[in-house]
Amino acid sequence: MALDKTGIAKRIAKEVKNGYYVNLGIGIPTLVANFVRNDIEVEFQSENGILGMGPFPCRGKEDPDLINAGKQTITALPGASFFDSAMSFSMIRGQHVDLTILGAMEVSQNGDIANWKIPGKMVKGMGGAMDLVASADNIIVAMMHTNRAGKSKLLKECSLPLTGVNCVKKIVTNLAVLEIKNNSFHLLERAPGVSVQEIKEATEGTLVISGDIPEMTF
Repeated sequence: MALDKTGIAKRIAKEVKNGYYVNLGIGIPTLVANFVRNDIEVEFQSENGILGMGPFPCRGKEDPDLINAGKQTITALPGASFFDSAMSFSMIRGQHVDLTILGAMEVSQNGDIANWKIPGKMVKGMGGAMDLVASADNIIVAMMHTNRAGKSKLLKECSLPLTGVNCVKKIVTNLAVLEIKNNSFHLLERAPGVSVQEIKEATEGTLVISGDIPEMTF
């Protein structure tokens, strides 16, 4: 059975290591903070100027003055810091963030990412995505494997305007965990109940399958 957005976030949370500074993009990535193990220390950073984000607040406990870059209400952990966006982007551009987790509309087999614009549709702007992908060494993408029409979003080449080139390292979708290397998608894990054949049929780009592919664990 394919994962929902929460399942994708749970799987990505396993990639977060003790001591990491992590930037969470808009959408599915924001859910990751809810599933990080309690026995590790992680600092979540948002480009609007906070270091030390916690999980989303419980209903009725929201503080409208405390938001992330996607304008969602958040919590702040003890010791959290607040600063202006200039300082925030200095952290990003200075490569002080260990892991960046982003959503995407398309990813190509050489690691290009398109996640900010569909031609002809109004958008508010790119936000911090271009700075994040240009500065980060470790980028994981959280996304659905196919679009609403059932067409693959893991492509040989992106068709939408690019956010960054040759920068994505790993992808977690509702169907699989994949690593990008040697200009190919390498299948590492499959979602519970999802077959390798289903993943092959949903992937337009070159898919490398080696040996038995285990199911994801959480």
